[in-house]
Amino acid sequence: MPILINFKICDNSEDCSGIEVCPTGAFHWDEKNKAITVDNSRCIICGKCEKACPVDAIRVAKDKKEYKKIKKEIDNDTRKISDLFIDRYGAQPIHPAFLVPQEKFDVQILKSTKPAVVELFNKKSIMCLLNSIPVKNLFKDMDIKYRKIEVEDNYLLDKYKIEKLPSLLFFKDGKLVGKIEGYFDISSIEEIKNKTNKIISKIKK
Repeated sequence: MPILINFKICDNSEDCSGIEVCPTGAFHWDEKNKAITVDNSRCIICGKCEKACPVDAIRVAKDKKEYKKIKKEIDNDTRKISDLFIDRYGAQPIHPAFLVPQEKFDVQILKSTKPAVVELFNKKSIMCLLNSIPVKNLFKDMDIKYRKIEVEDNYLLDKYKIEKLPSLLFFKDGKLVGKIEGYFDISSIEEIKNKTNKIISKIKK
């Protein structure tokens, strides 16, 4: 069993980069169970999936000894997806793993197996990185999927009646449960936290 996935930091997305790069089809999306599945009998230990994963959630073991070592590391890993949130609301994207093209909105957000939050922005709406709000502070200890999308046209803006960018849209089971519009800098963190907590309380119900 050469391939291990650390689902503590993996968002378990149908749009997994491991599926995209695997030359033998060992990686695939299990539609019934809504999960990434690996057929290790088809794995040739090329390591392409490991290199392609932007958050290092995929690991490839070359032998049983290495497999046990990696499995122990994953079992002892205390991180969760929110620990990877280094981006800031209303600022230029920092981590490439969380920036997705608009055409992947459906598979990344609407088909997400977890509650999802997407930040819509354009170049005019992003502000100074130093004055913006860390996303980790907004979604602390919450098991969600967070993505940033640079809007290319008015499709999403019209669909969700967005008047101001940047904007946070909150989804559960593919349905919009709340949104926050407009820029908030670090001096307004309590205001946006309160707005976020009210929406998250709906998601948890």
